[in-house]
Amino acid sequence: MANVIYTPNDILEQEFKTKMRGYDPIEVDEFLDNIIKDYEAYNKDLLALREENDRLKAKVDQLSKAQPSATRVKEAAPKSSAVTNFDILKRLSNLEREVFGKKLDQQASATQTAVDDIKNNYTQAEDDNEKTRQF
Repeated sequence: MANVIYTPNDILEQEFKTKMRGYDPIEVDEFLDNIIKDYEAYNKDLLALREENDRLKAKVDQLSKAQPSATRVKEAAPKSSAVTNFDILKRLSNLEREVFGKKLDQQASATQTAVDDIKNNYTQAEDDNEKTRQF
């Protein structure tokens, strides 16, 4: 500990001289007992924080040693993943063409049939109009 004048034990063993009109010794002892408890709590907190600090420093050192190898892996990854992504997109496109292409063909044939039916109905309606005009 840096610049600590009194330890909890020093406070505990401190004796004060009594004078005629001095402080109440019992009250002073109670106050000093509370100060000792605070000192001990601060010492525990300080020790725990130092241990955590040491642990975190060790972890940072470990991660900084592992980082250069991870950087090399990241540099190599984009090239292989780009090829892989391209292959995946190509396969996906082929699958979509296969699946949706059949549906589109079915829809196109249904649409063409509907158009043909409409044309036939229109032609038949025109023929009916011509026959009506002739009367």
